Amino acid sequence: MHFLLPYVRKHWKMFCVAVAFLTVEAACDLLQPTIMAHIIDVGIAGQDMGYVLRMGGLMLLITAVGALGASSRNIISSRVSQKFGTELRSDLFRKIQSLSFANIDKFERASLVTRLTNDVTQVQNFTNGLMRIFVKAPLLCIGSLIMAIRLNPHLATVLAIVVPIVALLVAINMKIGFRRFMSVQKALDKVNGIVREYLAGVRVVKAFNRFDYETDKFAKANTEYQAKTISVMRTMSVFNPAIMLTVNFGIVAVILLGGIRVDNGSMQVGSIVAFINYMTQILFSLMTISMVFNMFVRARASSVRIGEVFAEQNTMSWNEQTAIDSSSVKGRIDFEDVTFSYEGPDGEPAIKHISFSCLPGETIGIIGSTGSGKSSLVSLIPRFYDTVSGAVRVNGEDVRNVDPEKLREHIAIVPQKTVLFSGTISENIRWGKEGATYEEIEEAAKLSQAHEFISSFPETYETRLGQRGVNLSGGQKQRMSIARALIRKPDILILDDCTSAVDVATEAKIKLALKTYAKHLTCLLIAQRITSVMDADRIVVLDQGEIVGMGKHEQLMQECTVYKEIYQSQIGKEMHANAKAE
Repeated sequence: MHFLLPYVRKHWKMFCVAVAFLTVEAACDLLQPTIMAHIIDVGIAGQDMGYVLRMGGLMLLITAVGALGASSRNIISSRVSQKFGTELRSDLFRKIQSLSFANIDKFERASLVTRLTNDVTQVQNFTNGLMRIFVKAPLLCIGSLIMAIRLNPHLATVLAIVVPIVALLVAINMKIGFRRFMSVQKALDKVNGIVREYLAGVRVVKAFNRFDYETDKFAKANTEYQAKTISVMRTMSVFNPAIMLTVNFGIVAVILLGGIRVDNGSMQVGSIVAFINYMTQILFSLMTISMVFNMFVRARASSVRIGEVFAEQNTMSWNEQTAIDSSSVKGRIDFEDVTFSYEGPDGEPAIKHISFSCLPGETIGIIGSTGSGKSSLVSLIPRFYDTVSGAVRVNGEDVRNVDPEKLREHIAIVPQKTVLFSGTISENIRWGKEGATYEEIEEAAKLSQAHEFISSFPETYETRLGQRGVNLSGGQKQRMSIARALIRKPDILILDDCTSAVDVATEAKIKLALKTYAKHLTCLLIAQRITSVMDADRIVVLDQGEIVGMGKHEQLMQECTVYKEIYQSQIGKEMHANAKAE
């Protein structure tokens, strides 16, 4: 829970102010039973109405001061806790953003969402309660104990038995609760994960009529969450009645012993009333303390989960002084005996011993069967992951020495899986260059062949897109994604199978536009279709993570068996079939 220390240092002053008002409120509550005892024993017993009125007025004044303290405390505690929750959630989000893909892969996406929302809320609620009732409860409990002992030391022996029993019950409650609340939060992760997965794939679910399957899957996770929540609540619910029963036995003992002492003449009725009031305050304080520990256990479980994210050390380090120099060797990429695995040094390599260079202004095609390591290879250039061995150099500099943020300023990527964001079309294209003008947006859209369909919309570039661009077709989304990359005008352009949903004619137009655009930049073109890479300056053929061929189309057709097989499977059979038909 060390991650909370900066927030404590930032907000401790206002926290102390809230506790000061809370202390005033608690002191006012503690004074009232004693005043009541004096009213009964002196005013009513002596039939002194003036004394009763004076002490009654004092009680009203103390009540007003207590109410003022309570109102001030509520206002301050609400503001501090809300500010704390907002800052914690923002810092956690920033921390997640700063982590490498290797770090993020350790957590389920749904779990990160739960930690950002539900877990932060649990900690925030505990902080709010700490300034409202959680500190007041022990103050009231200790204060009532002191006042009760001062009132009658003999009756206070009852408290010497009651308080340790209640303390033991609270300790057991806390020990049992922590483990159970951790399991509840994990069950909530599972529920969020299923909902997230369903919403992402809702079209597939509808297409295959898999509603019953998804409903059953959600119901199973939801029932598991319900069962674990009921289990922990059932366990926790035993303690409050046990505490209440213990304290009520104490009150019965006070009435019994107090009655005997009144008969003996060694104690007055007002003192018994005051003592019972203090016992009642102790009861409610202990009940509140029990509730505090319930919330503390839940907040602790959540804080542990939040702390796991904050404790995650970025697997990537760099030299702050190192920068990418693009003045002379603009866009050069060198792979030097590169091996990479998603599981680390001991895992199965996704790519093995890759060595080749991409010269400035070259267009390099990368082709291979599914799972051959094409996307894994290019993900090392912007440093989404680090190599297990070997080095990737951009403009002659090892990318592991460069701040990823500075490195990525020179690179634009069109990912295999197109991702668009809620907002207008112009806002989505402007993701590539924040301050882009309308003319630059339109130029990028024309290059990607997106201008025509964008112009057909009534609001053209100000057309609003739904989440993930649901109101666009697959090909339209890909062309938008290409426009977003082109507007950046990078040194290195990576196109990761980004025209798979585009028709052949449109793809040809995009390639023609790119020839002029990419004349002075390095372009890496990953594709499944061999026609997409046939006219590249060089083609790299991958198979099971290794380079099995490199060169121009004609050279590979003669020397590379894998490339010939791809050609035959995609074009050769088609041409043979057409020849037969003629």
